[in-house]
Amino acid sequence: MDERKIIHVDMDQFFAAVEQRDHPELRGKPIAVGWDAERGVVSTASYEARKYGVHSAQSIQVAKRLCPQLMIVPPHFQKYKEVSEQIRSIFHDYTDLVEPLSLDEAFLDVTKNKKSISLAVEIAREIKQRIMDTTGLTASAGVSYCKFLAKIASDWHKPDGLMVIHPDKALDFIAQLRVEKIWGVGSKTADKMHRMGIFTGADLRRQSLTHLAQEFGKMGRVFYQFARGVDNRPVVSEWERKSVGCEHTFETDISEPAAVTIELYHTVLELIGRIAKSGFEGRTLTLKVKFLDFQQITRSITVDHILRTKDQILPLAKQLLREVDYRSHPIRLLGLGVSNHINDLPEEEPRWIQLELEFKDWPSD
Repeated sequence: MDERKIIHVDMDQFFAAVEQRDHPELRGKPIAVGWDAERGVVSTASYEARKYGVHSAQSIQVAKRLCPQLMIVPPHFQKYKEVSEQIRSIFHDYTDLVEPLSLDEAFLDVTKNKKSISLAVEIAREIKQRIMDTTGLTASAGVSYCKFLAKIASDWHKPDGLMVIHPDKALDFIAQLRVEKIWGVGSKTADKMHRMGIFTGADLRRQSLTHLAQEFGKMGRVFYQFARGVDNRPVVSEWERKSVGCEHTFETDISEPAAVTIELYHTVLELIGRIAKSGFEGRTLTLKVKFLDFQQITRSITVDHILRTKDQILPLAKQLLREVDYRSHPIRLLGLGVSNHINDLPEEEPRWIQLELEFKDWPSD
């Protein structure tokens, strides 16, 4: 069987790049896309801003302290979605095996492609050029025989990068790879690996499957396989998002109605941004609350229309919050999710997406 040919395409600073394209006065300037509010959050930062430590999911207030000359640009999600659709149309000229991960990135399986191009790197090069010609934006692409390595490769030479990880070179590449670059290794997992003496792919490869499973559960098997260049996940073109959500864990538990209402409001704004970015169309809103004692509850409400805007979601969120007794049970985590896709008959359970924010640095968050 022929080796698979997988491409991962990732747009460079997508939201910020669209704004800089459409507003020449922003080009070359440090900008952050987001709402310039006391508790606003950075959606995307330009590369000029990233030099100062500004990054996505960061407080706007923290970002402005890091970069005093930072320009805050309000998001235009409908425009980003339209550009994303242009880009996906290009992908489908080469293959129908396209798995979007978000508006700005996707996997493509070009093992058998519509243009009968033998080299995946040539397809990646063509796609990058066509994206530039069509949208005026740059993309980075990674090429390999599996998703794990293709995604790493796309991030290796950003911006406007193109990298190939050949099967013959994969194990050597993984051996020198920092574990932080491996999918599924977040900051806490990386810290734990470091305490175990695991800093690179080579260190990880020396661990037994039994030991990794004991330490990391199901992810231990994944890490064991990735360290050996094994990733058999297919590119799933029929994948459909079942929900979209976000949640905030607070550094200090909250119980005052005013504080809870403010947090709910900003969670609604974050949810609206995620809905716009994913294009998800759902009818059920679910409130998730975790209390000081780690007890967790959810409250849901289903309507007969798609939930997209603040005016649609905020009143429902407040209605659900009124069903929660938090005055005597301080809240440590608050989340909102939209599920029950418009095309689904049964209601789907929401899948929560952890939003990592630097609450400890915020004046009020």
